[in-house]
Amino acid sequence: MFGALIAKIIDLLFPYRCLKCGKVLDSAGYLCENCVNEINFITPPYCHQCGTPLHVDKDSNVKYCAVCSRQNKKFYRLARSAVVYDNSDKNLIIAFKFFDKTENANLLAAMLKVAGKDIFDAGVDMIIPVPLHRSRLLKRRYNQSVLLADKLSQMVNVPVDRFSLIRHRKTRPQVEFSGRERVANVKDAFSVRYPDKLRNQRIVLIDDVMTTGSTLKECASALRKAGAKSVDLLTVARVVD
Repeated sequence: MFGALIAKIIDLLFPYRCLKCGKVLDSAGYLCENCVNEINFITPPYCHQCGTPLHVDKDSNVKYCAVCSRQNKKFYRLARSAVVYDNSDKNLIIAFKFFDKTENANLLAAMLKVAGKDIFDAGVDMIIPVPLHRSRLLKRRYNQSVLLADKLSQMVNVPVDRFSLIRHRKTRPQVEFSGRERVANVKDAFSVRYPDKLRNQRIVLIDDVMTTGSTLKECASALRKAGAKSVDLLTVARVVD
């Protein structure tokens, strides 16, 4: 009885709040109903390989986007994202990435778990977060992709490797570039320090946002050169044209 009273007092003093708008929630949770309804979750139909939304009827026989239909070989096995990157979710991700709102990690990792169902059903041996260069890590104090990977690992019971993939070359933030400049900025910036740990492993790469995919492509290339059996891409959000 005393414990229940203490719990009620804590609820009054520290109520659950929506991570997006700050509204007090009636029960434990992450987002209020209005904010959930505003977010553009990526749901079927989407491309079976790259996961981009398809603008076709749900009953359509179209399984692949125009790009994947033309390209038989990809640098990854499957790619999935939870939401379209736009104003409905941008503040959640930016606050998590740059403004120490690390409490957002639970919600975003839960989104990754749902979005990554196809990937985990196909089989995954290891989760690897996209690494930061040590200079940027010292400045930011945490790698948002590592936090996501750790939370997701607990949810899906797949181990995380935080140390094998490294960013050995310092690069400028990708937001400063567009198109081919992004490709050049991260070209050969990643390498694998412990290839024996990754050989014949099915790996899922974790990041917050996929824009052009240049960073993920370079990471995947390094992992495949190190002997990974397959590489999947899983991000919270993706930019959709």
